Amino acid sequence: MAKAANVDKVKRLRGWVQNYDWGRCGAEAQVARLLALNSGAEVKPDRPYAEFWMGTHDSGPSFLADGYGEGQNVGLKEWIRKNPNVLGHKVLEKWGPDLPFLFKVLSVAKALSIQAHPDKELAKELLKLKPNLYKDGNHKPEMALAITEFRALCGFITLEELKGVLVDIPEIVELVGNASAKQVLDIDKQDGAEKVKYALRSVFTQLMSASKEMATKSIAKLKSRLHVESQLRCLTEKEQLVLHLEKQYPGDIGVISAFFFNYVELNPGEALYLGANEPHAYLSGECIECMATSDNVVRAGLTPKHRDIQTLCSMLTYKQGYPDILKGFPLSPYITRYLPPFEEFEVDRCILPKGASTIFPSIPGPSIFLVFLGKGTFHIGSREDIVTEGDVLFAPSNMEITISTSSELQLYRAGVNSRFFHTAL
Repeated sequence: MAKAANVDKVKRLRGWVQNYDWGRCGAEAQVARLLALNSGAEVKPDRPYAEFWMGTHDSGPSFLADGYGEGQNVGLKEWIRKNPNVLGHKVLEKWGPDLPFLFKVLSVAKALSIQAHPDKELAKELLKLKPNLYKDGNHKPEMALAITEFRALCGFITLEELKGVLVDIPEIVELVGNASAKQVLDIDKQDGAEKVKYALRSVFTQLMSASKEMATKSIAKLKSRLHVESQLRCLTEKEQLVLHLEKQYPGDIGVISAFFFNYVELNPGEALYLGANEPHAYLSGECIECMATSDNVVRAGLTPKHRDIQTLCSMLTYKQGYPDILKGFPLSPYITRYLPPFEEFEVDRCILPKGASTIFPSIPGPSIFLVFLGKGTFHIGSREDIVTEGDVLFAPSNMEITISTSSELQLYRAGVNSRFFHTAL
């Protein structure tokens, strides 16, 4: 029984995989590699492996890897509820006996839906109105940290860029109508932000609300025009992207709506964060992702799943401009921290060369570690734990961990945003 009651050790976890159809297939997916290493599961070559989840969300919960004397298939959520002090009192006081963050790895082969995540108020309302579609009442701010080159659509382009789109892409004007297009084209810099927001909302809603028949017709026209023009000039990056999306989702209104969004390319080690009610679509690549514990997604394009166009168009902030890219800041020679403006989470990336060691200091909240590559040792007090790639470990609050390696080690840590502990004093 002493072992069961012992909550001052790291706990090895089994992660959960989501096989969404946009995932990379078989062994080429990092998600599949991690699943096989983490749980010994067989990887099927023709099956998509989209997301590897580490956390307590009911749609993909983690389990204690060997029960730790507490029986088989003990969920991390259940174990935390029985041992709430592992969270630290500030986290427990703020979020109750549950992890406030959800940690993931994504392997993206084709575009995810054009989507946004509701704020807390809207999430509670959607849960009440459509519980079959929206499974929890929490918001879902998130951050994607690129492992490979990673591409995404994120947020609306500037007013000047939008005017250029309406001038250069006649197929969009056909779909939204001359009046909506003119409303945007007639705005000048003296007009207030609210007028700009109203015009953008109006033209975007008209576009996304176009009938399937109209969308299919306009996309076919766009496609044939761009093929002709490609013989005479180099297509822009965005035009090439739209043709690529059309192959993945023929006739989908999301294809043509891509012209409205910023096209973002992250290099490995760069991160992108997204607040509530911000439109985005991940396009390709692999990333570490962290978010508040929620799975609420409002979709409107590039998807075979349910679309809630009215909700999406009414909930967006309609902020314009290129998103902030986080490059992280060094905590130590081997650890880089990514700190988004959300209380629930932060992510550390640790790349430890052969023979090196580093310290993750004691903090007043819980952490989840993912050993991504290599092998090393966790030193906690007088105890030592060998860790290898694919291992996922839960570390309770107030635990200093020294990590060493005799080969090379790459790992990621998710925890509660350290700024929360400063403001919670």
